[in-house]
Amino acid sequence: MPDIADAAKRVLLGRPVRTERMGHTFLSKRIALPVFASDALSSVAYAPDEIMLTLSIAGMSAYALSPWIGVAVAVVLLTVVTSYRQTVHAYPSGGGDYEVATVNLGPRAGLGVASALLVDYVLTVAVSISSGSQYLAAIVPGVRGNEVAVAVGMVALLALLNLRGVRESGRAFAIPVYIFMGSIGLMIVTGMFQALAGTLEPAASAQLTLVNQPGFEDGLTGLAGAFLILRAFSSGCAALTGVEAISNGVPAFRKPRSKNAAATLLLLGTIAVVMIMSILTLAQRAGVHFAEDPHVQLIQKDGQPLPEGYEQDPVIGQLAQSVFHAVPPLFFLVTAATGFILVLAANTAFNGFPVLGSILAKDGFLPRQLHTRGDRLAFSNGIIILAGSAIVLIVAFEAQVTRLIQLYIVGVFVSFTLSQLGMRRHWTRHLRVEADPQARRTMLRSRAVNTFGFVLTAAVLVVVLITKFTHGAWIAIVLMALMFLTMRAVRSHYDRVMEDLTVSDMASARALPSRVHAIVLVSRLHKPTMRALAYARATRPSVIEAVTVGVDQEAAALRREWEEARVPVPLTVLDSPYREITRPVLEYVRSIRRESPRDLVVVFVPEYVVGHWWQQILHNQSASRLKSRLRLTAGVVVASVPWQLLSAAELNEKASGRYDTTELGRDRRSE
Repeated sequence: MPDIADAAKRVLLGRPVRTERMGHTFLSKRIALPVFASDALSSVAYAPDEIMLTLSIAGMSAYALSPWIGVAVAVVLLTVVTSYRQTVHAYPSGGGDYEVATVNLGPRAGLGVASALLVDYVLTVAVSISSGSQYLAAIVPGVRGNEVAVAVGMVALLALLNLRGVRESGRAFAIPVYIFMGSIGLMIVTGMFQALAGTLEPAASAQLTLVNQPGFEDGLTGLAGAFLILRAFSSGCAALTGVEAISNGVPAFRKPRSKNAAATLLLLGTIAVVMIMSILTLAQRAGVHFAEDPHVQLIQKDGQPLPEGYEQDPVIGQLAQSVFHAVPPLFFLVTAATGFILVLAANTAFNGFPVLGSILAKDGFLPRQLHTRGDRLAFSNGIIILAGSAIVLIVAFEAQVTRLIQLYIVGVFVSFTLSQLGMRRHWTRHLRVEADPQARRTMLRSRAVNTFGFVLTAAVLVVVLITKFTHGAWIAIVLMALMFLTMRAVRSHYDRVMEDLTVSDMASARALPSRVHAIVLVSRLHKPTMRALAYARATRPSVIEAVTVGVDQEAAALRREWEEARVPVPLTVLDSPYREITRPVLEYVRSIRRESPRDLVVVFVPEYVVGHWWQQILHNQSASRLKSRLRLTAGVVVASVPWQLLSAAELNEKASGRYDTTELGRDRRSE
């Protein structure tokens, strides 16, 4: 069974990679762009949808504001990108926002940023994969109605690819990401040319009428209209998610790491802004109508409601159909590439979450297992935890993007805001000691950028909290608070353990126990018992005795057999009127400790070693329960004495290539 499991692991993940080959896993800018920027680029696929979906509540006239909301989103995006280009130079170690906040604002602020980022990474996977499954349903009818199962399968596949290593996953994802950028670029250029020439085909939804919802009969007038605009802006700011991943992943770049990371950030920001603005403009020119509830908000020209089976396609899907109506293969290319990029966007989180989890584990805020690399040099435990958490959200929210996205951008703007404030303090601190005029001018410009970024991202965070709190953002806040408290509790535990383990009195620590009292647990007089007795005697304890529990008539038979065999160790039989085994042994050991508190009690426990997992169920259950209780007793050491059964010996011989059933059986029987 272990051989089969190991072979399956090797087929799925590949051969182990030696530690000294770590340098070969570093990424060039060509591979780093699809690895780290796929999340931000994928937001082009659903950020316009969310803007138009929100504005649709106020009717068709509200769509005129969609490009201007896109401009506001682009300003915030470019500001954040500019700020993070400074961050990757100032903090290239990979801590990103967490390191910036911790160093400049204090550990609690850093932990708050880390909590927000971890939750946001999980939501990134859930939102991206759910959106990808919906796009897939648009071109593969069989997927519709099974989006949850498809999304879960996609998460599992992404996790598997990332367990093979960062470089391998980057190579696998590079081609689809570049195909997406190329296909969207071709659609934008062709669509803009058609719009200027007056030949742009109206979208399929252009013939439908968008009905104002109650409270918005007069469009975007009044306080309700202003609130709706802010809500649309906050939804569009989902386009900023993923920008922070590059600052967390600087160590994954090839040298010079900071320079390559900054160049990738600039390229990412430029491409994302061009795409989102172009898509919103084309959607307006093509008359795209996109509603949250099409059967209620959209009606046909004759005033009749939409047919029962009507399914509206996403904005990019409608644009691709409009622009490439004469070239169906290009329509399918754009739709398929968009679905792929939405799935691959989750890969950004699969690179960011494990790295951040490793840093937090190193600092003692998460279990230390998250700091350990797997045999493919990936942070395997972090990848598995991220995949499991995302699957829980996908199932809980039924892979519905509109429901999940309300939780989405709260965390990322918490990290943006605190990071901007932290970088402002960073420059202020350095300005106090910097005398060079040129360097001071550079620092002053950088501080101005971060100050503007702080004001802008803080304003967006307030808008997000106000407009999305009742729509589900409170769930994200609760998750962040729980993560914050959990990490504080983990750190408190590690601090207490360290305090317990610290040697305060070296002389006392070096003092030996006055005596060693050895106890060998006995059930029958057989080979495992004799081996345990031999081991116990070899340690030369001050006192040695064998102990058994008298639960039936076998205790008397054991005593007779013991005396006949003339075993040179006294046998003590403990009474057990209620047929218990664990309690009498515990009470006996504790009585020895009470009588001689300075004595060390060593309990030797004979155990069977079996060759198959199912055989373990048949052996060692009483020994396991007893050991778990004895370990909690002060001044007691538990020593397991293994005895290999034939199945274990056969397995060992097979592994070493020297297996002979006849000879092995003869050797074991002759012992």
